Amino acid sequence: MLIPRPARLIRRAGSCVPTGILAGPGTHGPARLLAAYTGLPLVPDGPVIRLARKPGLGPEEYTLEVTPGRALLTASTEAGLLAGVQTIRQLHPRLPCLTIRDAPRLPWRGVLLDVARHFMPLSFLREFVDLLALHKFNVLHLHLTDDQGWRIEIGGRPRLTEVGAWRAESMVGPAGSGVFDGVPHGGFYTQRELRDLVAFAAERGVRIVPEIDLPGHVRAALAAYPSLGNRPSVALPVWTEWGISPDILGVHDEAFAFCRDVLTQVAGVFPAPYLHIGGDECPTTQWETSPDAQATAAALGVRPAELHPWFLGRLHDIVAELGRRAVCWDETGHAAGRLPAELIVTAWRDPAHGALAVARGHQVVMAPHTSTYFDYRQSEDPGEPPREPVTTLEDVYRFDPLAGGLPVSDGTTPGVLGTQAQLWTEHAPTPEHVRHLAFPRLCALAERAWSPPSRGYADFRQRLAGHLDRLRALGALPKERVRFAGALGVSGKTVP
Repeated sequence: MLIPRPARLIRRAGSCVPTGILAGPGTHGPARLLAAYTGLPLVPDGPVIRLARKPGLGPEEYTLEVTPGRALLTASTEAGLLAGVQTIRQLHPRLPCLTIRDAPRLPWRGVLLDVARHFMPLSFLREFVDLLALHKFNVLHLHLTDDQGWRIEIGGRPRLTEVGAWRAESMVGPAGSGVFDGVPHGGFYTQRELRDLVAFAAERGVRIVPEIDLPGHVRAALAAYPSLGNRPSVALPVWTEWGISPDILGVHDEAFAFCRDVLTQVAGVFPAPYLHIGGDECPTTQWETSPDAQATAAALGVRPAELHPWFLGRLHDIVAELGRRAVCWDETGHAAGRLPAELIVTAWRDPAHGALAVARGHQVVMAPHTSTYFDYRQSEDPGEPPREPVTTLEDVYRFDPLAGGLPVSDGTTPGVLGTQAQLWTEHAPTPEHVRHLAFPRLCALAERAWSPPSRGYADFRQRLAGHLDRLRALGALPKERVRFAGALGVSGKTVP
């Protein structure tokens, strides 16, 4: 009933009902977490779950030995112990006698949560982190900014949250529907709140990778500070539509000073070694008529429309100076190979783009939209979100991040660093909607990211049946049927 399936598991007769937890040297953090999950006390002896450090295991590898009298969890690192804690959490309260030796297939096992399109309360973010940990995901990619909202407090730039965090209304249905709900929406997180969330996640073995989307998807920032763009005299509201705003950052000193300031403060909040700079869907029409962009392009010997990879290179340098690795979305225009090889690529278009990026020397997070975009419909049910195509549970399970024999990156070599799901929230305004979109599809991706090549979909479905009861007990599955605005029609005001 374990999900994801361990790499090696041997079952034996009998079971163990532990009455406490014994924390060996260097295991107190994972032991306290296990105690919180199970309700068991920390004790010195008896039929206990003992946690111990053991040299010689991999970075996230652990072993679990359960006999009728005790359970022994060992690992070399805290990350390995935390992975084992989640296995025990799934087995508790009656642990079957078994031997497990387990380690992940991929080092980056992530989920993107978009809090820019729809703000999510901190209580839900904590719940979501804990559910990711349960499934041995180790990255929460937090999409903090976009055209429709700016969600992080930045010192010295108060209008980013006073103005950029709020929009007058939201589009109903798919992009271009012309229908709006007439309801103001907004919210933001203080840096202190986000630091607390980072600490909560770290206790569970989850690192939070922040994304500040640049140089496109910045309409909310331009609503706050128009001089950052290409039309400083034009007052822009925060965007209320879905899709891609044509307004992007300018190519001038003020814009780059803004990027440096924001990325510096974000790095100060999130200690993860990675910082996502976006880089996707950047329309360059405004650069073609901008004097600053024209002058920069002429000096570089390119057309203004070709400044996009150069801009990302500048952002990469800023992030590198902060001691972090920059991550960006893969775009068709990147195929020319003009990005720094050190920049990690999130391949969202299709697996072929990811393979091409690996061939060009990049580390890649495989995230093709047809397999990992969980804002897509799960079925043809008329209550599903207005997003095509349909991506079923089986579609997710059949996805292989290493298809074609791609190598796994160890964090220093080109190859597949990992995979992640994307939960964009244009059509998911509440935690209930996010839960509906996430589960059980996240269970399938967890298995593909952690477990070795599988025994097959039927075996996964058999284990999933019991796991769904566990998720219901945790409140991860909506108690009532969730419907999405625009699925059966739209409700709102039409703008001609």
